[in-house]
Amino acid sequence: MVPERDVVITGLGPASPIGIGRDPFWAALAAQRSGVAIADSLVQIGFPVTIGGEVKDFDGKEFVTPRKSLKVMCREIQLAYAAAILATRDAGLAPGTIDPDRFGCVLGSDMYYFELESVEEIYRSAIDEHGFDFDRWGPNFPSKVFPLWMLKYLPNMAACHIGIALDARGPNNTITLGDASPLLAISEAAAVIARGHADVMLAGGTGSRLNITPLTYRGVGNLSHHQEDPAAASRPFDARRDGLVNGEGAAAIILESRAHAEARGATILARVLACRSGFEPRPDGAQNTGRAWRQVLRGIVKEAGLAPANIGHVNAHGLGTRADDAIEAQAIHDILGDVPVTALKSYFGTLGTGGGAVELIGSVLALARQEVPVTLNYETSDPQCPVNVVRGAALRNRPTTALCINQSGTGQVAAVLLGGM
Repeated sequence: MVPERDVVITGLGPASPIGIGRDPFWAALAAQRSGVAIADSLVQIGFPVTIGGEVKDFDGKEFVTPRKSLKVMCREIQLAYAAAILATRDAGLAPGTIDPDRFGCVLGSDMYYFELESVEEIYRSAIDEHGFDFDRWGPNFPSKVFPLWMLKYLPNMAACHIGIALDARGPNNTITLGDASPLLAISEAAAVIARGHADVMLAGGTGSRLNITPLTYRGVGNLSHHQEDPAAASRPFDARRDGLVNGEGAAAIILESRAHAEARGATILARVLACRSGFEPRPDGAQNTGRAWRQVLRGIVKEAGLAPANIGHVNAHGLGTRADDAIEAQAIHDILGDVPVTALKSYFGTLGTGGGAVELIGSVLALARQEVPVTLNYETSDPQCPVNVVRGAALRNRPTTALCINQSGTGQVAAVLLGGM
C-alpha cells in the first residue's frame, strides 16, 4: 500500500456476551469476567446442554430506527445493526459528514434460522391423527406467515439494513464462509480502501449458535458439558478442554484510508498491516492437517515483512475442542515459535460469524493499552498444544502488533495483522 492508502481503524462497535460497546467490553476483558452462563433460551427449550454466551440486556429498539424495521430483522441482524451504530459513533462519523458514495459495508454472516414459534401454528395445522401431512404444509404456509417473513433471515440483509441506515452507497457485500467470514470481510473492506474505491468502510460480522434449529442439527457431540461451572467451560488449549461453548454476538469496525482519517481529525486506533487467507479441503468432514494454517501464518508475516519475534501476540481461534486446538497450536508453534497467544473465546464461546470481529476488537483495544488479555480457564498445559498461552495476568511490554486468525468448519483460514499507533 502506498502511504496515502494506508488502512487504519477508527471505530469499534462490539455487541457481545461480555459487553455492548467499547468500554464495557474492555472492562470485562480487564477484569477477566466471563460471559458464559446458563442460557435462558436453552433452558426454555429443554436442550441437553444449557450453557452459552448470551448478549444480556440487549434491546434492538435502542438502536434500530425506524422501529418498524424490527419486523424484518432477526436477532443476528439487530445485533449487527447495533454494532454498526456503536462503531460509527465511536469513530465520530456523524450523518452527512462523509461522502456517501465513498462509504461502504462488508459483513460476515451465517445462515439465519427462523424462530420455531414463527411456524408453530402452520406446523400444528399440518398434523392430524395420522401424523404430519406434507400436503397440508405447503398450502398453509403462504397464508399463515408474516408476508415479509423471509426477509428476516436472508444473510445479506444485515449489510443492506446498515447501508440504508448509514446512507453508505459504496461497495456493499456479504461473506458467508463460517467462522472465517468476519476476518475475510475486514480483509475485503481494507482492500476496497487500498484500491481507492472507498474512503470509509464498515466491516465485521454477526452470528449466533444458540438457535434451536441448527443446534438440533449439529447435536451435542462437540460441545463442552462443563455445566456445573459455566464460566469455566470454554477452555482453549487447556488439557482439560472438553468441547466448544456456543454463543451469539456481533461486531463492527470502521476502517478508513489514513489520509481520510487524518483530514477529519479522527483518532486512529490501529493500522491494518496485512491480510491473508487460505483453504484446506475437508472431504467427507475429514479432520484437517493444519496445512492452511501454516500457509496463512507463513504468508502473512512475509507480506508484512515481520519476523515472528516482532509479533506482539496471536489472537487465536481457540475453539476449545481437542482436535482443532491441537492442530492450530502446532501450526502457530511451527511458524511463529514462542509468540504469546490469547484466546478470547474463553470469555464468551464461539459466536459463529460474529466471533472473529469481536475477537479482533479485543486486540485493537489491547494494542492501544499495550497489554495482552489473559486467556481464561487455562490451568494445565497440554503437550499437544505447544503454545505460549497468556495466563494469570495480562502481558505487557510486547511489540505493538497483533495477529488475529480464525478458521471455518469447512477449512477456510483467515488472518488480519494489526499494528498499533
